[in-house]
Amino acid sequence: MQKKDFNDASCPVARTLGVVGDWWTLLIVRDALNGVRRFNDFHRSLGCAKNILSARLAKLVEHEVLRTVPAADGSPYREYELTEEGKGLRLVLLALRQWGEANLFEPGEVRLGMVDKATGRPVAPLEIRDADGRTLGLDDIQVQTLPQPQPQPR
Repeated sequence: MQKKDFNDASCPVARTLGVVGDWWTLLIVRDALNGVRRFNDFHRSLGCAKNILSARLAKLVEHEVLRTVPAADGSPYREYELTEEGKGLRLVLLALRQWGEANLFEPGEVRLGMVDKATGRPVAPLEIRDADGRTLGLDDIQVQTLPQPQPQPR
């Protein structure tokens, strides 16, 4: 089956899935968010074929989710570092994590969880809010065409 190209889709979800829409890619981003930087460390963590890992890393670099940088230890190797855009995927992964916690684990089953570094307390469930901060339910939102943003004066 040929993969569809969503580069020109008007739907932001389709465009995003065109870049990060397979499980290896999201797991690479998860590992990068957890501090993994080297190809061999990604390979060891994920256990996927090297050609798949190489292709996914290249795509993430192409789309500026990751960038390559000289190795921190001064060796001739290159490392992968998240860009600000890549770090923005933490929220996406948190939403997936919270959905999985709520729907894919039995009560009392051991799992990894996100906690506040300062307090050690679990992160609260994500909420949808309007521009003024009011909490919205799923029935309160809809998809519609938005006006084009106007260029900001310099």
